Amino acid sequence: MTKIPMKNKIVEMDGDEMTRILWQMIKDELLIPFVELNTEYYDLGLKYRDETNDQVTFDAGEAIKKYHVGVKCATITPNAQRVEEYNLKEMWKSPNGTIRAILDGTVFRAPVLVNGINPAVKNWKKPITIARHAYGDVYKATEIRNEKKGKAELVFTSEDGEVTRQTIYDFECGGVIQGQYNKDSSIESFAHSCFTYALDTKQDLWFATKDTISKKYDQTFKLTFQDIFEKEYKAKFEEAGIEYFYTLIDDAVARVIRSEGGYIWACKNYDGDVMSDMVSTAFGSLAMMTSVLVSPDGNFEYEAAHGTVTRHYYRYLKGEETSTNPVATIFAWTGALRKRGELDGETALMEFADKLEKACIDTIEGGTLTKDLAGLWEGATPTVVNSKDFILAIRKTLEAML
Repeated sequence: MTKIPMKNKIVEMDGDEMTRILWQMIKDELLIPFVELNTEYYDLGLKYRDETNDQVTFDAGEAIKKYHVGVKCATITPNAQRVEEYNLKEMWKSPNGTIRAILDGTVFRAPVLVNGINPAVKNWKKPITIARHAYGDVYKATEIRNEKKGKAELVFTSEDGEVTRQTIYDFECGGVIQGQYNKDSSIESFAHSCFTYALDTKQDLWFATKDTISKKYDQTFKLTFQDIFEKEYKAKFEEAGIEYFYTLIDDAVARVIRSEGGYIWACKNYDGDVMSDMVSTAFGSLAMMTSVLVSPDGNFEYEAAHGTVTRHYYRYLKGEETSTNPVATIFAWTGALRKRGELDGETALMEFADKLEKACIDTIEGGTLTKDLAGLWEGATPTVVNSKDFILAIRKTLEAML
């Protein structure tokens, strides 16, 4: 068959460990045979990030701003153990955090639903999309470990030299101190991205923080959202027949558990990190959770919501068979291809992305599963296959469609 052309590039960011292996399998079996894949490649594997002093990550982020669409494999954010394991120059920061800061976007994460795998929360019938603010907070925090008694202070010196100072705590023993921040421009971008995405997808939008405790930090988020909504989006929401409301994070958790799903739940950076894992696990598997970073100025980065599957990678290196689920990584590619087609007016590319996603779902619903899904399966006895055979089964389903 004639391959589907791609006029403009997608920024391709390779990754680490087992997901790097799956990345190449997906390209070889599900993309290159059908699409004239046009990408600008960046190796964000930990070794090459270390070789370039992490410059490759910054280059990839800037490339997304140039081409407007990127697709990223899962990557390692090193801790002390990883520094030793990979003999790194230093403990490099999260590539995701770096790229999110460059794009100033919001991460939208939603589960892939299939018949035969029912959510652990029995009343969930529709996907719950987590909108995660992708800038600042604990991910950009500065930390100190103090071993002595002493006073910790929060100090801000304005451009004109005015000093504001507050005591954090008078330490009578050792302890830890952390300073985190956010900025008005990023919070405003977060709000605009959430309201726009809700209108695009015709879903209600919930937003939750803890402003009763964090009376300046979290309250700034709350007031910014409310002000932008009232001035720019309220009439549009009413016309679309959707709702926006704010509640405390603990109340939001209770509401989410009682709900049927089918809405966007906007969270600050850390809250979104944790809640997206909770939602994805309750719907079935982290490997069935899609993720897209959307910036207000029209840049999109697609990735899986899970990590590099280290345990499977170590087994793979020993020559052992693994049954790693590639669905979220495949959906990262389909999301990027669909958006590229949408931006360029290439209908065939969009249709291919739709068919590849359907091929994944049809393969699972037909009873061919990876091991992580088999324990959740409620249909007839499934056929449990390894990673390679699962991708080949998806290809067979896809070829029948094409």
